[in-house]
Amino acid sequence: MTHDAKQATRVTLLARRRAFTAPEREAATEAVQAALVALVRRLRPTRVAAYAPVGGEPGGPDLPAVLADALPPGTDLLLPVLRDDLDLDWARWAGAGAMVAAGRGIREPDTPRLGVDAIATAEVVVVPALAVDRRGVRLGRGGGSYDRALARVPATTLTVTPLYDGELLDEVPAEPHDRPVRAALTPTGGLHPLPTSSGVAPHTSAGRTGPR
Repeated sequence: MTHDAKQATRVTLLARRRAFTAPEREAATEAVQAALVALVRRLRPTRVAAYAPVGGEPGGPDLPAVLADALPPGTDLLLPVLRDDLDLDWARWAGAGAMVAAGRGIREPDTPRLGVDAIATAEVVVVPALAVDRRGVRLGRGGGSYDRALARVPATTLTVTPLYDGELLDEVPAEPHDRPVRAALTPTGGLHPLPTSSGVAPHTSAGRTGPR
């Protein structure tokens, strides 16, 4: 029943995303990027794990470049590389020219792989989702890749999911293997600390079955 409820929720959320107009999507992208830039500039991490949004995901396809420009010199930005078993390896961002098309519509760095445990060394982890609830439970696209990846992340690491407005829900269907995130980020609300995120101060913005 939980599986069916998850799938029904995914269908609804994906339809809503497809209905956004280009100006709505652009405005949301700018707000999400601005809030993430403010967050990493405030925290000044030495290693960040993020992803390259696809298919209208919040943050826009140039999110890695925007984050890289905002990070302190010498900071590693890691992006996922999807393995055949749908687990996630990680590789360093080396610019848009080093990104290659991969399966399931995603783009990956064409740089040496660092192993599935590399995510555990990141101080900030930005992960995709279709929705997050106020317990921190995220609803992905059903591949399970990020649940496996998040299982390797220390509980004290800031994990944050960019969303569109209306995707931070009171509750989403959850199963025992679902891994929570510590914060969600929305265009109009900025950073929303969640129950697992004690000690993270709010900071508002200025101004397919696959790996998700």
